[in-house]
Amino acid sequence: MHALSRLAPEVRQYLLVTGNYWAFTLTDGALRMLVVLHFHSLGYTPLQIAALFLFYEIFGVVTNLVGGWLGARIGLNRTMNLGLALQVLALLMLTVPAAMLTVPWVMGAQALSGIAKDLNKMSAKSSIKLLVPGEQQATLYTWVARLTGSKNALKGVGFFLGGALLSLLGFAGAVLAMALALGAIWLASLALLKKDLGKAKAKPKFRDLLSKSRAINILSAARLFLFGARDVWFVVALPVYLATVFGWDFWWVGGFLAVWIIGYGIVQSLAPAITGKRSGQVPDGRAAFVWAALLAGLPAAIALGLGSALPAQVVLIGGLLAFGVLFAVNSSLHSYLIVSYAQEDGVSLDVGFYYMSNALGRLLGTLLSGWVFQSWGLAACLWVSSAFVLAAALISLGLPRHRT
Repeated sequence: MHALSRLAPEVRQYLLVTGNYWAFTLTDGALRMLVVLHFHSLGYTPLQIAALFLFYEIFGVVTNLVGGWLGARIGLNRTMNLGLALQVLALLMLTVPAAMLTVPWVMGAQALSGIAKDLNKMSAKSSIKLLVPGEQQATLYTWVARLTGSKNALKGVGFFLGGALLSLLGFAGAVLAMALALGAIWLASLALLKKDLGKAKAKPKFRDLLSKSRAINILSAARLFLFGARDVWFVVALPVYLATVFGWDFWWVGGFLAVWIIGYGIVQSLAPAITGKRSGQVPDGRAAFVWAALLAGLPAAIALGLGSALPAQVVLIGGLLAFGVLFAVNSSLHSYLIVSYAQEDGVSLDVGFYYMSNALGRLLGTLLSGWVFQSWGLAACLWVSSAFVLAAALISLGLPRHRT
């Protein structure tokens, strides 16, 4: 604590915001794995388990839109702490006796968790804009990439944590332990996080929810298709395919996806070096188009490979690794661009609108993943994914470029 007090105020706040985000992310990943494993053991099908997370995604769309407005009115410290408190409540809801863990009750807890997650994420991403001077764009890119990448790496660690806690403590014991740990972090955040961080000088009206910035509207549309492209095959189709076609047991599936997410997060953190920051460049709209274009043909190539004489496991796993690298760079670029484009006064309005599109893309991808896979199989999901990435690339052509 003494060492923390000696740091510059901006760095100290960045570390506090990042620590809150990390702690929340660990519980978010662990809770998802706990719910999946527990209800799988009760005999639920993969599609039924996916339905448990439906409210989690739906409420994410609404929360990002309203949460950005709320953050601008009451401050990002309050919206971040509200997110932590709601996650503690969601965890406590799942400590009830097993007989009370009905589908509506679990969906309600997941709805709270979805609200909490997007309040926390919107607050963390918006805060960085206010902690880095506007002219230091390379520093801003690095901080955003590290926050985004570490979050996804820790979400993968959370998958492992959820499985370990379930084995050691059982379902109710695991969620209670996480609620107590996160509750302690919430109390510390209430005391240490800067008051009125991100509070707009002028109170924004409710009509200000929709972004008036052309660049942010274009980037938000590209983000919707980008994340729809990932989830259309990753959320339901891929785990079910690995289990049914490859014959992997659930621990193999969960472990493999956890390792993939950790690697994906590490690449996100390294994105500034990959995209040329060392040569003094920061990305613009052209970079967003180029990296999306590089990704666009990959899902289709995997689909063609699965239909050929090549070994299916080699094609799918190799394709997944390549997809993870390219998608991580695309995601990190977008995360930097939204923070860069957002206005400093009321930054959460712009960031919230953008992450509303992100949540809408995840929701669309999740719904299509179950329907397209059930109707036409994994290859069809991959073709839809390629079409979505191509749409994101073409939309990105309208983003601003650096002046020469």
